[in-house]
Amino acid sequence: MSNKVADVDHEEKSYGKPLAYDKNFKGPIKDRSCTDIICCLLFLIFIVGLVVVAYFAFQYGDPRLLVYPVNSNNEICGYGKQLGKPYLLFFDLVACGRMGVGVFVKGCPTPQICISACPTENKVLIPGVDAKADFKYCKDGVDATTSSKTENALLSDEDCARYWFASKPLINRCVPSFLIDVLEKGADMATAAANATASDASGNSYDSSMIGNSLDVYGTFLKAKEYGEKIIEDVWTAWWMILIGLFLAMVFALVWIIIMRWIAGFMVWFTIIAFLGLFGFSTAWTLYQYYELKDTSDSFHIQFSVIQMTMSKPKLFLAFGIISGVILVIALLILLILCSRIRIAISLIKEGSRAVGTMMFTLICPIFPFALQIVVVGFWLTVAVFLASTGRNQSFDFNNNSSEYRYPNGSYNYENIQKATSAFFGKACDNTSLSSSEFCTFLKNQEENFVIYSQIFNLFMMFWLVNFVVALGQMTLAGAFASYYWAFEKPRDIPAFPILSSLWRCFRYHLGSLAFGSLIIAIVQMIRVLLEYVDAKLKGKENPVAKFFIKCLKCCFWCLEKFLKFLNKNAYILIAAHGKNFCTSAKNAFMLIMRNIVRVVVIDKVTDFLLFISKLVVVAFAAATSYFFFDGRIDFLSSFTPSLNFYVVPIVLVTLGSYVIASCFFSVYEMAVDTLFLCFLEDLERNDGSPEKPYYMSKDLRKILGKKNVMAPSEKKEF
Repeated sequence: MSNKVADVDHEEKSYGKPLAYDKNFKGPIKDRSCTDIICCLLFLIFIVGLVVVAYFAFQYGDPRLLVYPVNSNNEICGYGKQLGKPYLLFFDLVACGRMGVGVFVKGCPTPQICISACPTENKVLIPGVDAKADFKYCKDGVDATTSSKTENALLSDEDCARYWFASKPLINRCVPSFLIDVLEKGADMATAAANATASDASGNSYDSSMIGNSLDVYGTFLKAKEYGEKIIEDVWTAWWMILIGLFLAMVFALVWIIIMRWIAGFMVWFTIIAFLGLFGFSTAWTLYQYYELKDTSDSFHIQFSVIQMTMSKPKLFLAFGIISGVILVIALLILLILCSRIRIAISLIKEGSRAVGTMMFTLICPIFPFALQIVVVGFWLTVAVFLASTGRNQSFDFNNNSSEYRYPNGSYNYENIQKATSAFFGKACDNTSLSSSEFCTFLKNQEENFVIYSQIFNLFMMFWLVNFVVALGQMTLAGAFASYYWAFEKPRDIPAFPILSSLWRCFRYHLGSLAFGSLIIAIVQMIRVLLEYVDAKLKGKENPVAKFFIKCLKCCFWCLEKFLKFLNKNAYILIAAHGKNFCTSAKNAFMLIMRNIVRVVVIDKVTDFLLFISKLVVVAFAAATSYFFFDGRIDFLSSFTPSLNFYVVPIVLVTLGSYVIASCFFSVYEMAVDTLFLCFLEDLERNDGSPEKPYYMSKDLRKILGKKNVMAPSEKKEF
């Protein structure tokens, strides 16, 4: 007995004392105060910073500049000095194609110039035969007719293009016409290139097969473009059918959640029995095979590439039999020990289904956070694109060699730079004392890095805002489901509009706590992005020690993020119920979980298993239904089956969409179970079933735990 008391005392010291009864607590506290105000102010300051970065991006960025090509001097075709020359011509397109797909990543190494119109004829210049007047396409500043260089020097020095094909513009790049004909008319590349002639800068001729093979990489790009257009056409044709498929998936997910209260127990116990039966049969069959073959010399011959292995059949069956038997024994022991906890988990899952069924509007709650997340990611992507294009704005490029921004010795003319940037930065620098201005010092040293810093800040804010939206959805649902649990008689005692009330408490009192929790996750995610960047930089480097440490750090921070998300979610549940700040709630949630760690593990794994099966069922239903419909196998709906280029396109979209819908719906279910579980643990510690401290848990849970409410004589019915 003394040992038991000592164990209890040690547990209380390690993980805090059990919660005491509070006669004033009857569900989510209404009279509460604002929490984590400093984090709220910090969050608002960072929002203002994001607005400033976005203003800079929208003021000086132009996404069209990312589409327009750039010549060898890094000048955008159709802008600035290249105004009126919107098309890009490659001096040696065949040499570019010989790089393979790398040309789309590293770019073409041959000279490229901006021109006003693509060539309309095939031409190969031959020195001594063609006059300088025929040298139509030369670099800026090179006039072949007045140049002192010979025809051969102009071509060998790559001052002028040696050949060109009759071309058509594609994304403002001049692409050979016969290459486009191959795509549109289905012609053979070798046949189409048979009449094309070309040569490199040294005058060495390319044969037709080399031309065809080199330009085939561009044909791959054009085919991908064609497939993309066909996919868009299929989506446009079947868009309303796809929406109907997603609506059916939503209805099916809703029905599945409602019936979970009746089938949850069957699914769990059936899976457990099937698992035990499978390993029981495996143990018996493999050991039987061992006894049948133990006196024989039969063997398996296994070959992996150059490695060959010979294994004895009897020993192999014996090994499998022992492994299966050990797993079976371990599973049986776990089942015997955790049987009651599995029953508690099933009962809580059923109660979660009842809670969702009672408050049906909780099912539409994930739609709003999901839409907000799309808005946040879309805003981040838009700002990132505009920021990326600011570095290519020819009217704001002080990194070129123009005398307007550089002195003859190549150093920057900061006075002109300041004037160029004054439209945005205002009078940030005093022209009479540039050296004493902090901003001008920053501008001198960091003007090339300003866009990079802005991109990093934009990415960090995207992580912070996305996690903030997730936290807002979780706390809102937690407040609603806590109201359900702490209603003594359900549904009579459930307060009116529990979702809206919970949402109001989040905005009124706990924006700082939401910002605090989401900030922690955002910081960890930024560290993971940094590690991915460092890992990418180390590829190809002979430094195995550094690679090992980077891999370990990536694994550690991945685990840390998962743990923090789990802890944050439970902290939000307690914040929604008790109204305390983030750190206090996180600590209380952690202590409460550690005092009931076995129950937490069981309920978590059982819930994960059921949600996985449920998502699988919904996605399989949507995928199968869409397949049979779009393949024309449903006879009475065959007249509605559209004619598509790729029938797999709407099927894939419906499947992916149904997964997103199932994830949204079952996230509500998961939040319901998690909230009810924490409330259940609090209920066990706070109350004892007496008339003064009755349990709020369901009759099923009280029956499993062997507990009951002893009501006062005046009470006529028991909860």
